[in-house]
Formats: sequence, structure tokens, C-alpha cells
Amino acid sequence: MRIPNADRAVIDPLKLHGYLLSQSHPVGRFKAGFFVALGYSENEWQRLEADLRAQHLNRDATMGEANPYGQKYEIRAPITGPAGRAAEVVSVWVVLADEDFPRFVTAYPGGGR
Repeated sequence: MRIPNADRAVIDPLKLHGYLLSQSHPVGRFKAGFFVALGYSENEWQRLEADLRAQHLNRDATMGEANPYGQKYEIRAPITGPAGRAAEVVSVWVVLADEDFPRFVTAYPGGGR
């Protein structure tokens, strides 16, 4: 199944440059190493946003946890980064209960499954 209205997905830039790609964020720095190895950088976070839209949001998703706030979805698929290297990534999205479009929650390495 595809995430509903994926073409209208919202990706907060701070979640990319201030968390996933930040090598100084207390939690995000552990994920940053993975994404930096693919060729992404904190200063050019827009490339990761574009690749999530082009390489993930057009893929099938798995319905995750639903709660009163909304429905979560996970996409597990490879992303090819600017360095030309591909790796499996899990991206997490939520459609809030009062909205009809997804919001980016997080992403992390998808290896190991």
C-alpha cells in the first residue's frame, strides 16, 4: 500500500539538518554517520529531502502503530545517496488524525533484516 497523499508530504527541514545530518546532535549524530557515508551533508540537507520524496514516498509502505493522534507508516527501501552508494533506509511517516497527508517522523539504517 502507498501512503495516502504522499505527493503532499511535509518534511520539516530541522529534522534533516538539525537531527539526521547533525554530527553534534546528542541522538542524531549516530544516524548522521550513516547518512554522511551515503554522501549527504548537513549543509546540503535539501538533497536528502529530495531523495526521500523521489526514492521513498513512491514505494509501498507498511502500516504501523495507530493511536488517537494518527496512523504511522514505515517505508523500507534503498536510497542511493550523492556518493553513488545505496543502502536500505527505513523512513517513518505519520498521518495525523485531523489531516489527510503524511508528515516525516524519522529515518534510520534499515540493514539487519
